[in-house]
Amino acid sequence: MVILSRVTEPAVSIVIPAHNEEAVIAGNLRRLLDGSEPGEFDVIVVANACTDGTAAAAGTVPGVRVLDTEVPGKPNALRMGDAECATFPRVYLDADVRLDAASIRELVATCAQPGVLACAPVPDLDLTGAGPVIRRVHKVHNALIGPHRALAGVGVYVLTEAGHERVFPMPDVISDDGLVHASFAPHERVVVRTAHSVVRPAATDPSYQNRPVPVRRGNKQHDEHGRTGPASPSGKEGTITLGALGRLVRDRRVSVVDSGCYLSVLVLDRALTRLRNGRGDVWASDSTTRVTLPGK
Repeated sequence: MVILSRVTEPAVSIVIPAHNEEAVIAGNLRRLLDGSEPGEFDVIVVANACTDGTAAAAGTVPGVRVLDTEVPGKPNALRMGDAECATFPRVYLDADVRLDAASIRELVATCAQPGVLACAPVPDLDLTGAGPVIRRVHKVHNALIGPHRALAGVGVYVLTEAGHERVFPMPDVISDDGLVHASFAPHERVVVRTAHSVVRPAATDPSYQNRPVPVRRGNKQHDEHGRTGPASPSGKEGTITLGALGRLVRDRRVSVVDSGCYLSVLVLDRALTRLRNGRGDVWASDSTTRVTLPGK
């Protein structure tokens, strides 16, 4: 374990759980701190069960405290980092997501507004290396859930002290951001349009198709904790409607080819789910067919 000296009066604490992120962690930390004042950000990286040089790479960046644990799992890393935080609000940032100092300041300012308990930036997708089918799938997926995702699938969320009391200690869940999103009413969580994160989603067909089953399990865990999943265009947590997809095509926001690629991937997802779990989602015969959405 390596802990650098703690700053005295930071404006925000930032917890970054990191598992085998040696390739990107140092660059993302430098980008985060570039333009910040000395001691402005209290940054804690928690390298959890890493088999590479994540902790060492993070430790090369001045102003960053690094915790190294052999215990696997993001929730444990979040709890460890959270226990070391110096102040509120607190930012919880995925190690592979890019965020800059200007966006952090916008998020902190939003947390000071009355009634706000949690907030998140707008995610910008980095589709470098993605194939044409997956580019179309992400285009449709983003059009369907973009206006509704709020705290989930962004790679970063921010909690005020009051919001923190509702979420932490973080339970052992698959989808921490989905749980956080579901912990707040719409008027308590804010999407900060002047702040942006850069997220690199699944770039290949197999990696995209591997996501739905864990997402379903995560949504089930949210229910077990008395919370629901991220809101969707249908008004039902974690689902969309074929009618919503049809409206995107009608309004020319996506093409017929785009929607065909999207539905093809979802059909394949249903088949894979049957193979893995022995059952699939029930598809109704009307325009409110429920389709589970893979998240980030």
